[in-house]
Amino acid sequence: MKSNENNSRRRFLKLAASGSAGLGLAVNSVFGQVLPNGIEAETTELPVSGTKQKSVMGLCCEPLKTVRIGLIGLGMRGSDAVRRLMQVEGTEIIAIADVVEKNVKDANKQITDAGFKAALEFSGDEDWKKICERDDIDLIYQCTPWLLHTPISVYAMKHGKHAACEVPSAVTLQECWDLVNTAEETQRHFMMLENCCYDFFELNTLNMARNGVFGDIYHAEGAYIHDLRWLKFMKEGGYQNMWRLEYSKLHTGNPYPTHGLGPVAQIMGINRGDRFDYLTSVSTNQFGMTLYAKEKFGENSPEYRQAYKLGDMNTTIVHSLMGKTIMIQHDTTSPRPYSRIHRISGTKGMAAKWPVEQIALEPNAHEFLKKDDFDALIKKYEHPLAKQIGEKAKKVGGHGGMDFIMDYRLIYCLRNGLPLDQDVYDAASWCCVVPLSEKSVLNRGNSIDIPDFTRGAWEKAEPWPIVTIE
Repeated sequence: MKSNENNSRRRFLKLAASGSAGLGLAVNSVFGQVLPNGIEAETTELPVSGTKQKSVMGLCCEPLKTVRIGLIGLGMRGSDAVRRLMQVEGTEIIAIADVVEKNVKDANKQITDAGFKAALEFSGDEDWKKICERDDIDLIYQCTPWLLHTPISVYAMKHGKHAACEVPSAVTLQECWDLVNTAEETQRHFMMLENCCYDFFELNTLNMARNGVFGDIYHAEGAYIHDLRWLKFMKEGGYQNMWRLEYSKLHTGNPYPTHGLGPVAQIMGINRGDRFDYLTSVSTNQFGMTLYAKEKFGENSPEYRQAYKLGDMNTTIVHSLMGKTIMIQHDTTSPRPYSRIHRISGTKGMAAKWPVEQIALEPNAHEFLKKDDFDALIKKYEHPLAKQIGEKAKKVGGHGGMDFIMDYRLIYCLRNGLPLDQDVYDAASWCCVVPLSEKSVLNRGNSIDIPDFTRGAWEKAEPWPIVTIE
């Protein structure tokens, strides 16, 4: 990597606490002001919500015969996105960008080896701007580090592009409002690429919920429990310049809530008939990363002596305006099996995914369904997306196929002029848990109000339907 790229990366990491930093990014009026300390800013400053503009709830844009894509960020997630998007009909990858030139070359080899025209290559610090400014691109699809998600997405929409980015799409309240305000101003689609909403059991339970199988759902639980210590401390081949470890040094709370939160929020009709009202959050002290650093690098290592602010287990309770609750947990530093929990409780029964998929229903809800009854129920309420492209999704892959279903559905909506399954209000509502959980943790678990990012549109919006690709 060039020396100036290293300098830019260091500046990016240095500004991580602000939640608004760029790789060689000159912060200006488009992106807002960089604050000197992200934690202090989120606990003392009110973000700018902007003036009310035309809502994008249910936004329909002009159909696109072919969705021309600019793909920014070609690391662990981005390189796989290239492979998947090439297998979605009606797409063309026009341009690709990454600050690591080898990633760009490798991605283009994937494209040409598959028989497609080579994409335009970009690897400069600010070349993502050039892609956003092009007239031959419809969608900016972004797989960069967290702190670039909002700046690039805002810039893309301001240049007439639809935008999609990996999770979380925002890490401060100001960024949440920046996404909402820009989407409303430009009337462009923004989608956070929350793939877990498209996993098979999540789709199945969504279909069951819409058909009243669980009755009125009043409580749900989700999580991101995934031991990532080895990956956070990986100096080569992991997170570029170890950006995720850097974030753990600076922040506490729940920095990654949406994998568990997104699917249950959709099931419970959040932003469509109900909305988040307030949350309370507590975290354990930090133990896991220090112990891991001691064992791997030794007591005299800088890794062991470093202070890490991110508590091992965070538990956040979100309360909705209609009196329902969602528990969300985050733990990426404990020796535990992977889990997103995905548990929903209603007046007629419940379902849970981890550690084993199980369902219990009235009148015998004290016991889980036997295998034959469980299988019959799953088959009866198989989601149309799983029926229509589930087998192809499993072959293409991407976390068992859910990534491909997500990509396919996104492109389908853009090609047919349909509203997206996840809109900018969902992104803001789910991601605001990042700064607000931190604020609550730093205030001894006191409850924190959650803004209405829809500006009242949730009251008349219908719960998201069971969608298809027919």
